Amino acid sequence: MPSHLSADRSPAEPPECGRVDALISQTRRLKGEVDAVRRGTAPDTADPNGRWQRALYDLALRQLSDVGDHFAQLRDGPLPAPAASGPTRAAPAATRDGSLLSRVGTAEWNLLTDEAEWSGELYRILGRDPAAPPLTLDELPSLVLDEDRPQLTAMVTQCLVDARPIDGEFRVVRPDGGVRTVHMMGEPVLGADGSTTSMWAVLRDVSELRRCRREVSETRDSLSRRRHAEARTEHRLAVELQEAVLPAWRGPLRLPHTGPPALDVAARHLSSSAGTRLGGTWCDALDLSDGTTLLSMGDLTGQGIGVASSMAMLLGAVRGMAMAGTSPGPLLATLNRLLDATAQPALAGAVSLHYRPESRSLVWAQAGHPAPLLFRGGTGWALDPPDGVLLGAARGASYGQAEQTLEPGDLLLLHSEGLVSGTGATAAVHDLLGLAPRLAGAATAQECVRTVTEEFGATDRADDACVLVARVVP
Repeated sequence: MPSHLSADRSPAEPPECGRVDALISQTRRLKGEVDAVRRGTAPDTADPNGRWQRALYDLALRQLSDVGDHFAQLRDGPLPAPAASGPTRAAPAATRDGSLLSRVGTAEWNLLTDEAEWSGELYRILGRDPAAPPLTLDELPSLVLDEDRPQLTAMVTQCLVDARPIDGEFRVVRPDGGVRTVHMMGEPVLGADGSTTSMWAVLRDVSELRRCRREVSETRDSLSRRRHAEARTEHRLAVELQEAVLPAWRGPLRLPHTGPPALDVAARHLSSSAGTRLGGTWCDALDLSDGTTLLSMGDLTGQGIGVASSMAMLLGAVRGMAMAGTSPGPLLATLNRLLDATAQPALAGAVSLHYRPESRSLVWAQAGHPAPLLFRGGTGWALDPPDGVLLGAARGASYGQAEQTLEPGDLLLLHSEGLVSGTGATAAVHDLLGLAPRLAGAATAQECVRTVTEEFGATDRADDACVLVARVVP
């Protein structure tokens, strides 16, 4: 193609051969390193994630191969157009095996003479007979799919009229019926008087590249659908596990079940705002064989089916030890050892309370959990917590116990840290204690829980939360 003056810059000087060879060597080295990583990773192609990784590696290697071939063509120059008659020169190996050299062609259209000049590669891309004359700009759209013709016409018009560079894709139909995607880049060529005299372009067959990208996109979508399905399954299993283990709390609970009621208990479990993955928060109330009542609450760090399973294990252990007569302090110490021995160590906050109706005495212990709030006579305060660290935080930790005597009409409120969202522990306690006048007017524990959830239940929260209210029956 003769040298010319571009619309916005002068023709570049040919690059030095040695510098281009160095770029080729660097590209080959990078391609080898990428291929080594691909072979070393060896993803499972039966898995969508593995297929997605393999597709990305293959696409990267293909593009690096194309870059190397680009540099090779830049160094060697374009192949001449095939002769219209006479013996045909044997194509280089790179052309015969279908590499990039057979997929990049050049063209120039002279607007003054209405002549066109195509490279040999362009004939091969479009599947045209080398003996046929190159198509003019007016004839070129005849090769393009109907739906892509307006785009090609707009690009050419903007180039010739507004001197705007061409950069776009369209699909062509070859004589054999095959459809190829072509990426066209070009510029107008200006004459001495500033008018457009011709247009030159580089056309690249990107069909295989687009196919690879479609495969990557389809595999990524398949992986996304699989992950979404797994998340739904995990959420369903976690919900079923919670429903099987946690109390239903569909109404107030009068404890003990036999004999005169001593406590009016109600509770509510609040899911996170996202609602997609359940956490390890629990609350429980249980009659014990010695006539006392167990109240417990805990919060295991993390989310998902694994955390819900660990929560079920801890709650089962709490119930079993409480039924065996273990007091709150030693009970939490045993839970700490149990959590430390699990295959996947985690942290948990918990509080355990034993209430004896005859003396109205409350013995309790805590492990890094908010202290119970006691409401009496229209005011409230947090009970002074005994010593206790988070379960799983320190091997062999001991847990102290505290005792509180309750009075008829007293109200105990247990809450997890996530109940009052967006505030610190001190602010959360202050907000809950501010409900004292309203709680004093409630006739049942269920009404108290309703008051708390109306105040804080609708707020956005990152994790699950629990609230439990136990009212001493007068």
